[in-house]
Amino acid sequence: MTKGCIILMWNSDSQLFKLMREELYSAVLGDIMDTHNLYHQFLPAKIQPLATTMVVAGRAMPVLETDTYGGNLDSYKELVDKPFGLMLEALDDLKENEVYICTGSSPTYALWGELMSMRAKWLGAAGAVLDGYARDANGIIELEFPTFSYGRYAQDQAPRGKVVDYRVPIEIEGVCIHPGDIIYGDLEGVLVIPRRLEQEIIEKALEKAKGEKTVGKAIRAGMAAKTAFEKYGIL
Repeated sequence: MTKGCIILMWNSDSQLFKLMREELYSAVLGDIMDTHNLYHQFLPAKIQPLATTMVVAGRAMPVLETDTYGGNLDSYKELVDKPFGLMLEALDDLKENEVYICTGSSPTYALWGELMSMRAKWLGAAGAVLDGYARDANGIIELEFPTFSYGRYAQDQAPRGKVVDYRVPIEIEGVCIHPGDIIYGDLEGVLVIPRRLEQEIIEKALEKAKGEKTVGKAIRAGMAAKTAFEKYGIL
């Protein structure tokens, strides 16, 4: 597959993310980013899909949350009377193919739930990635809305945390996420593809994924692993 042919495979974000969901996976994207010296693009391994079949691919809409238990909102006095801070504004601002990706709070309450998933799905959002917990898991799974989190935990955020900003750069355990970066996640992890390098990384990942299928056929036919690596440079 030539570079030119790959470019012609998508003309919009919707086509791109459909292609990524169907043809790519976190391992091959991570491998390609390693070759670009991008060694810290995976979010923590504890961020996992609510259902094993969930795959998310879309553009980051970063959301910043803070703990407020005990009324500690000195820096955000205008949010004191809002039960969730700017959470509802952030949710309603989601665009098609965007991923609600939230961090900043302690992992002691849920950052996402079924009703939020309903609204996000109606808006055409791609999924939610949380540096913390989700609740209403059965409802979210039934909606088939891709949601990645530490797991399931019902404790509410209303008296414990508020969204204080969104569409701003955030950081999750050393991984920087800017608005518009590509977020991809599956059963084996969630990673961030910097927007400035997305075309090159995705093109090379598609090439490698195709190569891995070729190597898989050769190994299933009896080719030795060493021979396969010498011939194809992939294993």
